[in-house]
Amino acid sequence: MIVIGAGAAGLMCAGTAAGCGKSVLIVDHAEKAGKKILISGGGRSNFTNRSVTAANFLSRNPHFCKSALARFSAADFLTMVEEADITYHERDHGQLFCDESAKQIIELLMQSCNANGVKLQLQTTINSVAHDNGFELHTDRGLFRSEALVVATGGLSIPKMGATPFGLKLAEQFGLNIVPPVAGLVPFRFSGKEKDSLQALAGISVDVSVLCRGKTFREAMLFTHRGLSGPAMLQISSYWQPGDELNIDLLPDCDIESLLSEKKAVRPKAQLATILAEQLPKRLVQLLCESVITDKPMQQLSQKEITQIAETLHHWSLKPSGTEGYRTAEVTVGGVDTNELSSKTMQSKKVPGLYFIGEVVDVTGHLGGFNFQWAWSSGYTAGLAVAGLI
Repeated sequence: MIVIGAGAAGLMCAGTAAGCGKSVLIVDHAEKAGKKILISGGGRSNFTNRSVTAANFLSRNPHFCKSALARFSAADFLTMVEEADITYHERDHGQLFCDESAKQIIELLMQSCNANGVKLQLQTTINSVAHDNGFELHTDRGLFRSEALVVATGGLSIPKMGATPFGLKLAEQFGLNIVPPVAGLVPFRFSGKEKDSLQALAGISVDVSVLCRGKTFREAMLFTHRGLSGPAMLQISSYWQPGDELNIDLLPDCDIESLLSEKKAVRPKAQLATILAEQLPKRLVQLLCESVITDKPMQQLSQKEITQIAETLHHWSLKPSGTEGYRTAEVTVGGVDTNELSSKTMQSKKVPGLYFIGEVVDVTGHLGGFNFQWAWSSGYTAGLAVAGLI
C-alpha cells in the first residue's frame, strides 16, 4: 500500500493499515511529515472537538461524512491522546488543544507508523502515476508499485507550506469529478470606501452574530487592515460566495431598541454616540455614526428613528470584495466529489484500490478541530478498508 501525503490523514491511514498487518509506504514532497499539524492551533494543535456531528461539515453530500465519523470518533482520537500521556485543555465551543505542543500529535502518529514498520519517503517528487494491474509511481527517487493507492495530499490552502493541486489532478486523471475548490476559513477583503473606513478599526474585536446564505455563526469578529477576520468571519467565509453580503448583528445579546428607549427617558441630553459607546468600541461607533446612523442627543430621537437604529445595528450589511485566498486560508472547500467515493471505505467507485481521504475530498469542517477529526476519521476508515477489515 502506498499513501501519497504525510499529513494528518496520511499518517493516520498509514499507521492504521500497518497496525493491521499491511506493508505501507508514505511518499511526500515535503522535507518533514506533519508540517500543517505543527503550525495548527498556534503551535498547540486544535486536534479535535468535543462535539463532532455531520452538521459541522460542508459537502455537496452532507451525509457522506457520517460513516467515517461514526467508525472513528472524536472520543476515539482522544483515547489515543490520553494513552500517549498528552495533556490537553478545552477552550470555547468544545475545542481541544495540547497543553504543550502540536509536535506531540505528530509524535503520536509517527510512533504508530514506526512501531508498525511504515516506510517514509520524503523529499520525493512524483512525476507520474500509472494504473495497470496495480499502481505505479514514477518518482525522482525511483519506481514504486502497489495494489492500493491512498491519496492524502490535502487541499490548496497555504501554498507556502507546500500545498499543491496534485491530488485533484490525480483524481481527474482517473476520471473522477471535482467539486470546484475555493478558499475556506479565510479572512475577507474589502475595496474602495469600505476598505478605507474599516482600516481605521484595525485591531478591534467584537462579539457578533453573522448571517450569510442561511448559515449563522456567533463568535468574535476582528477588524484588520484589509477587512474582516476572527472566528465568526472565518466560519462564514466557507459559505460566502462572491457578490454575497454579510448580515452582521453587532449586539446579539442586547435589545438595543429597548435600551435606547430607556436611555432617552433617563439621559435625554446624552448623545446617541455616547450611549452606544457603552455597548460597542468607540471607534466602531464613530464609523457607524458617520456612515449608517446619525448622531443626535437622545431627546431628539423619535421612536421610529430608534427602531431604525436598532435595525441597523442588528443587521449591519457589508459586502466583501473577496477573500484573502489560499495564502491565508485554513482549508479548501470542495475537492474530490463524494459521489465518486464509497462513504464506507473512501475507495473510488470507478478505480478499485484507489482511495481519497482528508482535505482533498469535498468534506470541509468548521473552525474548531473538525478538519483534523475528518483527517483522523477518513484516514482510519481507509486504513481498515485497505487492510480488508471493512
